[in-house]
Amino acid sequence: MLVISVIDVTEKLDDFIKHKLSVWFVIKEYYFAFIPYMANLLSPITIFIATIFVTANLAARTEIIAILSSGISLIRFMFPYLMGSALIGLMVFYMGGWLIPNGNKKRVDFEKKYIQNDYFYEGKNVHIKTSPNTYVFLESYNSEVQVGYQFTLETIEEGKLKSKLKASRIVWNDSIKKWHVDDFFIRSFIDGKEYIRSGINMDTALTIFPKDFANSYMLYETLSMPELEAHIDKLKMRGAENIEAYIVEKYQRYTYPFSVIILTMIGVIVASRKTREGAGLIIAFGFLLAFIYIIFMITSRSLASSGGLGPFTAAWIPNIVFIVIGLILYRRVPK
Repeated sequence: MLVISVIDVTEKLDDFIKHKLSVWFVIKEYYFAFIPYMANLLSPITIFIATIFVTANLAARTEIIAILSSGISLIRFMFPYLMGSALIGLMVFYMGGWLIPNGNKKRVDFEKKYIQNDYFYEGKNVHIKTSPNTYVFLESYNSEVQVGYQFTLETIEEGKLKSKLKASRIVWNDSIKKWHVDDFFIRSFIDGKEYIRSGINMDTALTIFPKDFANSYMLYETLSMPELEAHIDKLKMRGAENIEAYIVEKYQRYTYPFSVIILTMIGVIVASRKTREGAGLIIAFGFLLAFIYIIFMITSRSLASSGGLGPFTAAWIPNIVFIVIGLILYRRVPK
C-alpha cells in the first residue's frame, strides 16, 4: 500500500499543487479512504502471495513432506488454509459492501472536484424515466446552480398521453424541497377531454431531484450493497442505459470472497511441492499467477462495461479460469 500510495501521489501531485491543497487535507479527505479501498481491492492478491510465501518456505524445509509422510492427506493439510481464507473472505465482503463505500463518498467527491475538475457539469439533452409511466426531458441542465432549460414532463399510460408539462426553465428550491418552474404550460386528458393550464411560475413537487442529474463519476464505488441494489432497480425501472457498470460491481462484490478462497487453495497447491530451485522460483511463479488474475479481472470488467460480455459472466470469469487452473495443478501435485 505504501508503494501504491507513492505512485498515486506522483500521478496526482500536479493537481494537488494547482489547487494549493495542504498535506493534511489530502491525507484526510483522500488517502484515508483510498488506502482501505485499495487494500480491500487487492486483498485476494496479497493473501495469495502471502500463502505462496509461507507454504513455499514450509516446503523448502521439508516440513510438508514430513506431514504427508505421517499419513495426513493434502486435503487435510489445506483445511486450515480453507478456514482462514473463508473468514478473511467474509471480512472482505463486509468491508467492500458496507464500510469501504461510505469512505469512498469523500474520495470520489475529492477526485471529481480536484482531479477531474468536473464536480459540476452541464448536461445536454437529458432523458430520464422517473416511473413506469413518467418521462422527463431537459434540453440542458447545470448542476452547479441546479437549473434546467426547456423542461418537459410527460405521463403516458397504455400508449396514450395523459398529461404533459412544459416549462422554459426549472430551478430547484432547496428551502422547500420543490422545483420552481417558469413560463409553464400543462395539457391534461381526462375522460376524453383536454384541459389546458398555463402560468408565469409555480412551485411543484416532482419525482426527480438534483442528485438525479449529478455527475455520476465512479458512483458505484460509493454505494453500499443495499444502496447499490436500490440504484440498479431504479435505473432498470427508468429504462436507463449503461447500467452494466453497477451490475458488474454488484456481482464482483459477491465473487471477491470466493476469489480469496480459490487463490489461497491454488497458493497451497503451487507452493507445497519442494523444488531444487528453492522457494524463490515458487514465489516468482505466484507473482506471475497474481498478475494473470489481475489481467483477467480488468479485461472482463471492461468487456462487461462495453456490453461485450454479460455482467454475471464477467464477474465470474477470473474465478472460473483459476478454478480450472487449480484443479489441473492439484492433479499433478504429490499428495
